[in-house]
Amino acid sequence: MKYPTVNYIGNKEKIVDWIVSLIPSDASSVLDVFSGGSSVAYAAKAKGLQVYTNDILQINYHIGRALVENNDVTLSSEDVELIFSGDPEPGGFMDTNFSEKYYFREECQQLDLYKKNIEKLSSPFKKSLALILMRRAMIRKMPYSRFTINWDKIKQLRDEDFSYEHYGRRRAYHNQSFRFHFEDNLKEYNEAVFSNGKDNKSYNLDVFDAIQEIDADVIYMDPPYAGTMNDYFGFYGLLDSYIDGKVSEPFDNNFIDKKTILDQFDKLFSHLGKYKYWMLSYNSRSKPSKDELMELMKKYASDV
Repeated sequence: MKYPTVNYIGNKEKIVDWIVSLIPSDASSVLDVFSGGSSVAYAAKAKGLQVYTNDILQINYHIGRALVENNDVTLSSEDVELIFSGDPEPGGFMDTNFSEKYYFREECQQLDLYKKNIEKLSSPFKKSLALILMRRAMIRKMPYSRFTINWDKIKQLRDEDFSYEHYGRRRAYHNQSFRFHFEDNLKEYNEAVFSNGKDNKSYNLDVFDAIQEIDADVIYMDPPYAGTMNDYFGFYGLLDSYIDGKVSEPFDNNFIDKKTILDQFDKLFSHLGKYKYWMLSYNSRSKPSKDELMELMKKYASDV
């Protein structure tokens, strides 16, 4: 089992083995409640734990469903042909709302066609796997791998001559087709699907709803880091818009505002009594500080 190339900002892939090694030996289940790219959840699944993923972004829910909840469903060559069949037409959701904002018009029309075809796939797991592969393709074509770049800069960086002149590299992958990137990653994503013999589950809930609904021995928390580059809705919200076919709105309880972050953590910790073990990843350059977080935890936990 190998976690595929997800290219997610804040991904814990480089330290995930260390994180998972700290899960107590008497624990049999873990909730990754801010799952993001699901690298920690995937490693916990590989360790044999029963795993629950949760994230408020729909695209992250699909990453969890395709790679953690899914045990054996992959995409076939026939599925790929279905996804990329037909001819693009103007007037679709991406064409209407995002042409020459993130992609060229013909590319947005292609995305509309592919989304329509993904809905024809035969199972929810195939749809999730197709969506996260399309996500990978969309990210590969986007400079800096996030949707917070203005259109003039995107066009500039997708100009291979300009990129070479200013940065010494042509970044030709920005101008490869969605299908090229989809198929280039297909084998890696298919091979990442495996069963650990457990009933794993992915959720798309606000964190405070998730901790009420989901029971586990361990809760692992990796929220955005207030005071750092942490606007995950800005980075990836377009992907939720693509999934829904409507322009997504920023969500509450985003854990990014330095003015409210202490209250958010206090509220979170106060509701974790049913979890035997709490694990928290945080950035030492962020607010609140480690000492502040420790003191907050001590209000609600007997041993920190």
